[in-house]
Amino acid sequence: MKRRVFLKGSFAVGTIAVAAAAGLLTPRRLLAASWPETAFDAKNESDAVKALFGDAPVVDSDAISIKAPLQAENGAVVPIKAWTSLSDTESIAIVVEKNPAPWATSVDVMPGAGGLYSTRIKMGQTSPVTCYVKAGGKVHRAAHVVKVTVGGCGG
Repeated sequence: MKRRVFLKGSFAVGTIAVAAAAGLLTPRRLLAASWPETAFDAKNESDAVKALFGDAPVVDSDAISIKAPLQAENGAVVPIKAWTSLSDTESIAIVVEKNPAPWATSVDVMPGAGGLYSTRIKMGQTSPVTCYVKAGGKVHRAAHVVKVTVGGCGG
């Protein structure tokens, strides 16, 4: 073993030990503090939307665009891109109607940021993928049907 490699490794281990002893490496819940547990546990789309947005009125909107494949070869990895031209966008959520847990994902949008969200979701079967955007005190929605040939969750 080379002397330099040994000294570097010893220094790294010592630094980590000091940080751990000082309490700097304790695990904390930073970003998942507001996990929407009721939306995740919902068994249908309407319950998930109510858990996410409360009783805000839902309206269909042409200001939301969804880019998703017409046919997904593998339901385990379905790319979804949603964007909106609505001003004052507060949050964007993706819901898959026929999944065992319909709420797939959501994101809160910082004030002044654009309304663009791109992710990959898991789908169990052919289903409408609905994008909900909360803006201006209303919840706007648009949907796109994705045909799944090989199931990803439960199929």
